[in-house]
This record gives sequence, structure tokens and C-alpha cells, in this order.
Amino acid sequence: MAAADPPKIAKREPVALALGAGGARGLAQIGVIEELEARGFEIVAIAGASSGALVGGVFAAGRLREFREGMEAKTRADVLRLLDPVLGRPGLINGHRLVDAMREVVGNPDIESLPVSFTAVAVDLERQREVWLRTGPLWDALRASFAIPGLFTPHLVHGRELVDGGLLAPLPIAATRMADAHRLIAVNMNGWPKRPPGTLAEAPDAPAQARGRRFTRWLDGRMGNPSGEKSLIDTMGLSLDTMQGQLARVQLALDPPELVIEIPRDTCHFYEFWRAKEAIEVGRAETRKALDAAGY
Repeated sequence: MAAADPPKIAKREPVALALGAGGARGLAQIGVIEELEARGFEIVAIAGASSGALVGGVFAAGRLREFREGMEAKTRADVLRLLDPVLGRPGLINGHRLVDAMREVVGNPDIESLPVSFTAVAVDLERQREVWLRTGPLWDALRASFAIPGLFTPHLVHGRELVDGGLLAPLPIAATRMADAHRLIAVNMNGWPKRPPGTLAEAPDAPAQARGRRFTRWLDGRMGNPSGEKSLIDTMGLSLDTMQGQLARVQLALDPPELVIEIPRDTCHFYEFWRAKEAIEVGRAETRKALDAAGY
């Protein structure tokens, strides 16, 4: 017997969002949130993993517009200047500069004081389990949730070293079910690509795109990767996408939400945070498409 379709969401009915992991693609979820609000949906709770936690936490703090404007203004050089390399640590980047810059815009409230219920999902590698962060300083939770192993150093929260929530929960539906909202909208960051296999969206200006590759060359130099081969960071990104895409499909099958918004996984490379404006527009467009298809 075929499963019944989930009930439709009434406008102004409280909804919860599950925001997925996806590196720079996660910035598309800014456009998702803005389009949902423009359509009249009331977002009362969010759970996010990795970049989904970043966007969700900023929204829960009431600073999404300021954050969007700051990210859209950032160039490649701006992003590269925020990276603080470290030696002799379990990661290539400390993350202090990045967090400090974002904290200037968003502040650092305690999660339990936020006007919107918020959960950041991270992973405890020692215990091999998800950790749902619902209390304490917002940026401690966000820094833990986007700590990609090997790239960012782990972050200590409540006495536990935590890493990226996308390792186990790239689409944190279970954490979102904790909310009082009756309906759930999930944003899957590993949607079907729009381009032929083996290609990714490129920035419109080729010379600037070439300059942006300094980041991958720097990482390759740190790791001794031979020139001419696929870069370390590209391989890392494709590996994470493969793992997270499979896990997200399992999560959607086991616990289907009322609505799924799919962001194409070839929207941009996972480290291209300087392409925020493009990613946000993709988020808006895909949200309009999903809402129109569902008859909202």
C-alpha cells in the first residue's frame, strides 16, 4: 500500500526547519528562509548541521539580514584573510578569526535566550554519536557544528571535543522534531545537480576564479599534494558530499517531512563562501519552485 501524502502546511501555521550541511552551498538557505517568510510561513524552530547551523543560528538570533549583507559583500580575498592556519593541531584552520568576524555582526547570545527555538547538531567522535546543542553561547555551538574534520580543529563544548554535525546528521530531521511546530520543512543540500557529471558551477569571471584557487593551492602545499592532480580540498568536498548525500536520503526516507526543498549539489564548491549572492539566489529560486509545485 502506498504511503499517504503528508498533510499540507497552512500559511501562518508554525513550521520548523531542518537546515542541511553543505559548506558554502549552505548559504543558499538564507534565500530559502527569506522566501518562506515572504510567502507567509511562520518559522518558530530550527535545527541545523554545519553551515545549516550557521544560517539557522543567525536567523534565530534575529540577524539574518545583516549577516546576508556582510556575506554578499565579501570577496575571495576577504574570505582568505579570515582563515588562520595552525601547525601541530588536528586541523589546518583554527577558526578564531572567522568566528570573531561573524560574532561582530551577530553578537553571542545564549541559545536558550533566542526568540526562535534553535538546535545546533555536532558530532562527538569519541562516543560516535550526534550531540544536540540547545543551551550555552551561540558561537560555541556553531563553531562545533561546522568543524569539518581535517580542515577545522575540533571545538570543546561542555567538556567534549566536537566536530561537524554533517558527519552523522547532514539533514537533522530528528533534532527538529523536538520543536512544538506541527509541520516540518527540510532543506536538502545534496539535490540533483543541474550540470553534466564531473562539473561544478563556476564563477562568471574566469580570471577571478583562477585567483580563487589560491585557497586550494595553499592547502595542497601544506599537504604535499602533487600539482596537476585533483586538489585535496576538492577531493575532501566530493567525499563529504557523497557521504552526506547518502545519509540525507536515508533520513528523508525514514522520516519524511511535509515539504523538502532541494538545493543542487553543484551550486558551488563547498569552500566558495565568496559566492554568497549566487547561492542565496539559488535558494530563493528552488524554494519558489518547491512551493509552487506543492500548491502553496
